[in-house]
Amino acid sequence: MDSHSGIGLIGAGENFDPGLDLAGFESSDSFEGAPPADNGGGPPKKKNKKFHRHTPQQIQELESYACFFLLLSTQLERHENEVLKQENEKLRVENGFLKQEITSRMCNNCGGPALPGEISSECYRLGVENAQLKDELSRISSVTKMFTGMPLSSSVDPTPSNSGAGLAVGGNEFCGSNNGGNILPMGFEHDDWGLMPLIKPCVANTLVDVAVAAMDELLQMAQMGNPLWIKGLHDGIETLNVTEWQQTFSSCIGIKPSGYTVDATRETGLVPLRSLALVETLMDVNRWVEMFPSLIARAEIVDVLSGGTGGTRDNALQVMDAEFQVLSPLVPIRRAQFVRFCKQHSDGVWAVVDVSIDPGNAANPQMFANCRRLPSGCIIQDMDNKYTKVTWVEHWEYDESTVHPLLRPLLSSGHGFGAQRWIATLQRQCHRFAQLMSPAIHGITAAGRKSVLKLARRMTYNFNSGMCGSSVLKWGKLNVGNVGEDVRVMLRKNENCPGEPCGVVLSAATSIWMPITQKRLFDFLRDERMRSQWDILSNRRPMPAMIDVAKGPGQGDCVTLFSSGLANGGMLILQETWSDATGALIVYAPVDEPSMSVVMNGGDSSQVVILPSGFAILPSGSPRYHGDTDGSGSSGCLLTVGFQILVKGPGGKLTVESTETVGKLLSGQVERIKAAFSVT
Repeated sequence: MDSHSGIGLIGAGENFDPGLDLAGFESSDSFEGAPPADNGGGPPKKKNKKFHRHTPQQIQELESYACFFLLLSTQLERHENEVLKQENEKLRVENGFLKQEITSRMCNNCGGPALPGEISSECYRLGVENAQLKDELSRISSVTKMFTGMPLSSSVDPTPSNSGAGLAVGGNEFCGSNNGGNILPMGFEHDDWGLMPLIKPCVANTLVDVAVAAMDELLQMAQMGNPLWIKGLHDGIETLNVTEWQQTFSSCIGIKPSGYTVDATRETGLVPLRSLALVETLMDVNRWVEMFPSLIARAEIVDVLSGGTGGTRDNALQVMDAEFQVLSPLVPIRRAQFVRFCKQHSDGVWAVVDVSIDPGNAANPQMFANCRRLPSGCIIQDMDNKYTKVTWVEHWEYDESTVHPLLRPLLSSGHGFGAQRWIATLQRQCHRFAQLMSPAIHGITAAGRKSVLKLARRMTYNFNSGMCGSSVLKWGKLNVGNVGEDVRVMLRKNENCPGEPCGVVLSAATSIWMPITQKRLFDFLRDERMRSQWDILSNRRPMPAMIDVAKGPGQGDCVTLFSSGLANGGMLILQETWSDATGALIVYAPVDEPSMSVVMNGGDSSQVVILPSGFAILPSGSPRYHGDTDGSGSSGCLLTVGFQILVKGPGGKLTVESTETVGKLLSGQVERIKAAFSVT
């Protein structure tokens, strides 16, 4: 490049840099075409042309300026092209509508084609409106792309894959479609559930805003201490200071409904599971139900707005519908429809948040009328010792009037749906999965142990469903005049369902307060030497344990197979038990010996017919009870007793005798347990 061309380029630029070093350039009289210099009127002096080459540094600076102006002009042209394309699209749409109107419009008088001049302005208006709607869709798509990393049209997966098929709780084990976790295609409408239809673009944009706000609130609530969180003096549970929360946050889902009560807790614990595995468990609906069987009655994915970015669950966003439960018939199921948003905040640090959304367009809005799920979820952080630190926040607003007075202290204290239950269940289940990987124990192979645990899981799942009235097995409430008002009786009909007896099944359950500690009551009910005092199946005979399969490190966290103690055998008792700080469970069912022999050898357990009964023990949650019969000064505990029996009436029909039978079984069980502790 010569000096003439270089000066011409810089002089043409509007953004000339005055600081540019031009000391090496000659003045303008050195160039061809410049006017001659004044020499005092004498004859012009003959001058030779001088050409100077620039230094490499000057050439580099000139070239950089050339590139800058070329890039600037290219960007401006691209912007103008985009504007012109949008205008062209509008004109094309308008033109298409006009052409259609010309070719299809008919004359009202003769029935022939109408003249172009008869086209109304309505067609033109519709074309313009359609173009505006396309612009709005384009804008929403751009916002969604910024958030999810993909445009709206591709971020919604109508057939999301189920990566958790290996851990699914459905299939034959729970009789076809009655599985607790399920993924529905986008736009699916469930007659029984009244699920949200296809998410519209404008709604999706709103859900993105709600999810981002919920994530921000969850992060703050997980990190803040006193005065936002108040730690209990006796149980150590962190409960929310509602007044402080109202001064710090504004609800991202609107004002609390009149008459609703706040239930909000926080808990932190270490879990033997890496962050990526836990995130996948929370985002996969089947794995989620499998991990928290005592808390989740049923869950389904309504829509997937984003499966994640970069091949991970980062920025995953989905709409879910779930039923949450406390193991008592006196606490109604909490059903919520919510968005779940997953975000990776740094290497090994994730957050997953839920927040309720408006189910106003659901087929049956009354099913949502008793609760709202405010920003709730967990912060997950990998630790150096192969453990994960999990901080869990649960925040609900619910209608307390729907809860039996006996159970209200349980919920208001945070023991019912609180964060402590989620952490304790997560820890217990992780130990259970680890136990499945351990070597075989004496008397049973690894395959046999897996089949036994699978059968026990189905037994417990059916027991929980019958006790809480979840829709998973389509229980119907039965109003019976000859049983107590605190007893819930329900029924369902089975037809050709593997693992279930055919006919009408009755379930009866009730909850009572016991003036003894949870540990003492749990030890009594699981002690094989004491079983004859309360179990009518024992016929007041000892029932020795044949096999004891541990599910975790805690004492009493196991699956046990009891012998009937009879010489001819024929009947066995399968029992699952667990206990932690949030409660305890004892579930049992009679099974025939040939079927259990197949299961213990690793055979299919889905065909074993089983009807469970059992007990759930929960903290009372109330300080109003003073002391117990063992003098420990505790507030006692809540005992839930549940039975399921097959109706033996003609043709499987329900009779008065059937309801009286189940009522007597239930009351007799309660009285025998009370008598064992001299409780009146």
